[in-house]
Amino acid sequence: MPEVAVNVDIDYVAPRHLAGGGDPAWITVPLHRACGWSYGHDPLMPRVLLSSPDQKALLRLEPDPDGRWWTLQHAPAPDRPAWFASFDARTPVEMIAAFTDVLTDPTADQGDNWDPQEPLLTAGWSPAYSHHRLASPDGTVRVEADEATGAWWVDTALRDFRTLLWQAHFSEHTPPHLITAFTAALTDPRPVPRTAGPSSLPTRNPDLITLSHREVPAQQVAGALEERVRSLAARRSGPPATSTHPPQRPQTERHRMR
Repeated sequence: MPEVAVNVDIDYVAPRHLAGGGDPAWITVPLHRACGWSYGHDPLMPRVLLSSPDQKALLRLEPDPDGRWWTLQHAPAPDRPAWFASFDARTPVEMIAAFTDVLTDPTADQGDNWDPQEPLLTAGWSPAYSHHRLASPDGTVRVEADEATGAWWVDTALRDFRTLLWQAHFSEHTPPHLITAFTAALTDPRPVPRTAGPSSLPTRNPDLITLSHREVPAQQVAGALEERVRSLAARRSGPPATSTHPPQRPQTERHRMR
């Protein structure tokens, strides 16, 4: 008897920062299978722990409706003190994945010459109160650098920023090329797929989001994750890849946070 094709309902949402969290497997599966991160779990707690092969980085996924779901802690390195990054539950997995993808990329430029504001300025974001805070054109996201400590904050809210939808925090000493990867993903105009249905979205306001619905084969959905795993695994043995990071202005032209 021939197999019956199974379709999955997919909603494609733009802008991606209002699409909700998405499937955590988009991050955890490639880290384990493509990047060699080992996993552990506490059978009495609904959480996931992944540690890097060199045991310097630990990613904790701990579902907590009132706290941060994702926390990545990195031990000190010869050229940098310890640092951490955290992401709330509704932070889109595509943005967190951009961060972890560059963290695990053996060919990434890890210098301090990166400016996380650059992708935002290129995408038309404007200063809000000071050049250390930029706001998205739709007014729902703010990215702010703490000039005193060097920490970065990304806040997303629907109105007046009284109740946040999600927040990302990058501590002092977080490598700027990783924060830049996150801000570049934040400004990516491509819609992201979600399978939980429109009721899971933080808003269905047509003035804020564009939503398109499609039925796609379930095999296609699974294949996207497998292709992602293969692509990331190939970095470990393949030739150096051409940089895909956003272009940078000369250092003298930037409003660089110090």
